[in-house]
Parts: sequence; C-alpha cells; structure tokens
Amino acid sequence: MKTVWKDVKTAIKDQISPSLYRLWIEPIQYVEAQDDTMVLACPNFFIKKRIVANYTDLINHELSRKNGRPLTFSLQVNGPDQNQDPHHNGDHGPKSAAGPGRGKNRDRQMALPGIAAQPMNGRILRKDYTFDHFVVGHNCNLAYQATMELASGKSANVNAVFLLSGTGMGKSHLSQAVGHKILSVSPGERVYYMSAEDFTNEMVHAIKGNSLDTFKKRYRDGCDVLLLEEIHMLSGRTRTQTELALVLDHLYESGKKLIFSSCASPSEIPRMSDHLISRLGQSMMTAIDAPDFKTRLRILRAKARCRGIELPGQVAEYMAGELVDNVRQLENGLIGVASRSCLMGDPIDLELAEQVVKNIVSRKKTITIDSIARLVSREFGVALKDMISRSRKKSVVRTRQVAIFLARRHTSQPLQSIGRKFNRKHATVIHSINSVEKELKLKGELFTQVQIIEKKLESGSD
Repeated sequence: MKTVWKDVKTAIKDQISPSLYRLWIEPIQYVEAQDDTMVLACPNFFIKKRIVANYTDLINHELSRKNGRPLTFSLQVNGPDQNQDPHHNGDHGPKSAAGPGRGKNRDRQMALPGIAAQPMNGRILRKDYTFDHFVVGHNCNLAYQATMELASGKSANVNAVFLLSGTGMGKSHLSQAVGHKILSVSPGERVYYMSAEDFTNEMVHAIKGNSLDTFKKRYRDGCDVLLLEEIHMLSGRTRTQTELALVLDHLYESGKKLIFSSCASPSEIPRMSDHLISRLGQSMMTAIDAPDFKTRLRILRAKARCRGIELPGQVAEYMAGELVDNVRQLENGLIGVASRSCLMGDPIDLELAEQVVKNIVSRKKTITIDSIARLVSREFGVALKDMISRSRKKSVVRTRQVAIFLARRHTSQPLQSIGRKFNRKHATVIHSINSVEKELKLKGELFTQVQIIEKKLESGSD
C-alpha cells in the first residue's frame, strides 16, 4: 500500500502546479491501511484543513484508480506541531485510548500560548482568494512565484512585492492570498489589508481627532504584514504620501512583509513624491498581463468547479474566446450564465452563453460629459470655468484636450455636442482628440494620468 501512495503522489504531481504540490501534497506520508481506508499523516492541522477542503476528491479518485478498487483516505496530524481545530476532538475524542502503534495524543489539540484573537486592520480577506484558487499562467507566473516566496518566508531577499496590472487581472487575489497563507501558518501575525483610499481616510480621521500619533504607532509598531492596494489613488495627495513614506521607512527597516498593487508603476504615477517613489521602488516589481486563451479556459473551469457549476466544454471555450478583457469579466460571465440557467430553468448551453456574453460585452457604465469634465478638472487642478474659457494657457489647454478626448471615448455624444460643452468648434475638438492620442502613444506621464482618470470614471469616482 505504501507503493500505491507513492504512485498516487506522482499522479497528482502531474495535475497541479509544482508550488501547490510542494506546499500541500508532498508533506503527506503513508501510515497504514485499514480495510478500504488508507491512513495518511501531515505535519499540522492547517495543512490537514487545506487538504481536506481542496484535495479530498482528487486523492480519493487517484487512490481508487491506482488500487484497482474503491479506496478512500483518512488524514491525521503527525508531527511536532500537532495543532488541531480547537472545536474538534479528532477521530476518537479527547479521552479515547490510542490505537496500536499510535501516539496517545496524536489527534489532540496543542495549545497556542499567548495567541489571542487575530488583530486585523482594514478589510476582511475574501475566503476564496487563496493560492489554491489562483490559476497560474504565463501572464502571471512571476507575480505568483514572488508572492508565494514572500508568504512562505523562504527567501530573505523578498520582503516586498509590487503587483502591477490593469483592473480585474488578479492583483487583489494574490495580495489576499499572501494574507491567508501567512495567517494559516502564523495566526498571531498582524495583517493589515486595505486600499490607499482606506489609508488616506484613516489618516484624515486621525488628524481631525487629534490622534495622529496613535495612527502612526498602530502602523509602525502594530503591523507585521501590510497589504496596500490601489497605490495610484494617492496621486496628488501630498500629506498622505508623506505619512505613508515614513511608515514604510520603519516597516522596511523592521523587516516586515509588504504587498502593493497599482495600475501604474510608482515613477509613472503623476504628482507622486520622490520619497514615496523611492520607498515603493525597494519592492520587487511584477506585472500581471491579460491571460491568453488557454489560461482563460483554465480560469473558467476552475471557477466553475469552485462554485459547483457544470460548464459544458463548448460553452467554456466560447466564453473564453469572447470575454478577453480580464479575469473579473470571465467571472461575471460565469455567474451570469449560472444565474440565468437557475432562474429560467434552462440548460447551460451555447445559446444561453451567447445571450449573457452579448450583454456583458455591450454593457457600459453611463458616463456623461459633465462627469468627465468634473473629474478632469479636479485631477489637473484647473477650474471648470477656465476649461470652457478662451484661455490659451498651456495647463488649461492640456486639461481641456484631455476632457474632450475622454468625452469622445466614453460617451456616445457627437463631436458637435462635445464642442458645445467646452465652447469649442468642431475642428478644435478633432485637433484636441488627435493631440492627446498622439501623446498617449509615447506612454509618458499623460498616458498614466489618463489611465488613472479612466479607472476613476469606471468606478464612479467622479
């Protein structure tokens, strides 16, 4: 039977990523066989919990296949750290006699001295945003490996990672996966997960409440892991940038673990202080690109399995071929197909998928010229009245041109209507659009500014 388990491990190794195999399957050891059950052992409760939740079906399937008849497994904790769920007494209960050849307290909970309830700051981690549920492709392999290294603590050279990608590519998933991994191994770690907007609001609240020293102390002395998202939202927020840079100075020096995410690299974010750019630049920069067709197909299938959705192969291939923008769009498509099938009582087939995909692709958030003008005015620091004036100042002209360009891209208004809004003729509108498009191709500062404004438009932050 020990040989059967070796064969099973070899088979599983070919079906999952190498990092997941090393993390969860490789540590499992054969103990003994009892009738139609193979008894296996793992080092601690956290690994046991993860294996039971995510790999039970796979292990049972391979056991039966390699054994030639139905065979299941039971998993016990067998190591120096025999941590077990405090609400669970093991297979035999806390006072049962140990079986032959087994340690008396093998399945007993070992106390975790000095560890109270987990102190958390910011947002709650999504329970499904773990490394187990992340599909790795060529588009994100480096980011995945870097965050895994940071979370496991195996490399002293990786203490900070900067995740760079567009919306819906998996930055949040990897960021939170780091938090889950660290907490699963070290429940006492103080993990802070939040957006740059959350950090700003908390700092402003502290200033108004005359408690800025308490705010600083909480991050400098009470944070072991900082997961900070949407760094690009700090553009132009001078006071927040200053405080964050000082916090990062201390966290870097203390060897704390840091994850940042943004749609632009620090040096490309407009109106970002040199001090903060320098601190963020100390992290390992990793980009996440849009997934290719094969990766999108694997993502769809993985998310369908996770949600218990039976997705026919033809439907999965169609959706992976049409929903090409990002991972979030794929997930929205999957949810849409499953929801419509459930509500209407229709089978999940190609016709149903085509209806859902058509709605997703054509769906656009309502954005008006006025909302664009307000946001551009605020981002560039130019008053609305100046944007529609006859001013030829360079800063005003550039701001006006960007607003006209975005109005053309994000609304269905004709050029004449856009021109009237900004008190400009048709030819001037065309010139503005062409000027901005030409400069965007250079991918300089304006390119990043426009990206940030567009993300705020899409999120309704106008």
